[in-house]
Amino acid sequence: MKLLVTGGAGFIGSTFARYMLARYPEYRVTVLDKLTYAGNTANLRDVWDDQRFEFVQGDIADASLADRLVADADVLVNFAAETHVDRSIMDAGAFIETDVRGTWVLLEAARRHGLGRFVQVSTDEVYGEVETGSSRETDPLAPRSPYSASKAAGDLMIGAYRATYGLPICITRGSNTIGPHQYPEKVVPVFVTNALDDLPLPVYGDGGALRDYVYVTDHCSGIDTVLHRGRKGEIYNIGGGNQVNTLQLARAILGRLGKPDSLIQLVPDRPGHDRRYSLDCEKLAGLGWRPEHSFESALASTVDWYLENEWWWRPLKSGEYFDYYHRNYGARG
Repeated sequence: MKLLVTGGAGFIGSTFARYMLARYPEYRVTVLDKLTYAGNTANLRDVWDDQRFEFVQGDIADASLADRLVADADVLVNFAAETHVDRSIMDAGAFIETDVRGTWVLLEAARRHGLGRFVQVSTDEVYGEVETGSSRETDPLAPRSPYSASKAAGDLMIGAYRATYGLPICITRGSNTIGPHQYPEKVVPVFVTNALDDLPLPVYGDGGALRDYVYVTDHCSGIDTVLHRGRKGEIYNIGGGNQVNTLQLARAILGRLGKPDSLIQLVPDRPGHDRRYSLDCEKLAGLGWRPEHSFESALASTVDWYLENEWWWRPLKSGEYFDYYHRNYGARG
């Protein structure tokens, strides 16, 4: 099988590419990535010399490039996206270009070439804030940030192409994912790398926002399950089955590193901050999937990786990252 992984130099995409090459010796994997600030070829160094692996630098919104690569693929898994809520609040334009227009370009290529399978990797944030219970795949979409709105728009385009053209499409919606190689703008690597330098851990509002955390290889195994066993046209939630607020997360990270809770700094909340997400994953469980990692083991593995791999993250916390960090958190004190 020829597998095209778009956004495959990012956090989850690169893990998925490595996961699939390890699990399926007969598969060939092509990664397409634009290499924006969050894309990193170092994430793929373990497979770079594998004869079954190919890397192409480019943009999913480039129609001629997408057409060429999709024509040569059996399956496409689309991770390519702008993903950070805070950045979407600062400037939504890139999110519309990649998450909406880029998805459309891939869909058009898939339609022209009769692609065998298309898996769109989405997010639990499209459901919006969940006051009680857990989001199911049939729930309405209620995004509240430019990021989640762009992903919801992509999901709706996916559904439209399924209904109109009969494309063999599935959507996965994952919860907050943690693990190695996550760019240090997201909450866990921000907290870990700041703590290692004895810098404040910026916690939004009162720290009570609740999230479900899933380990990155569990997320990838869920996508793999959907790719091979999911019903065409269906949506599947992928979550860790936990509820952890930001203060609990910060304290757990500081405890793992032997750092004091005094590093926690409450900062003004971001606009439209969803108070709670929660996923019902029984539909995916019906295909035989279960997460292998508890929240505690997932967080411990993640923290330990950043502790042991300073060579990877420290060069990233300069330049563009430094500018973003101070624009985002500086105004919040």
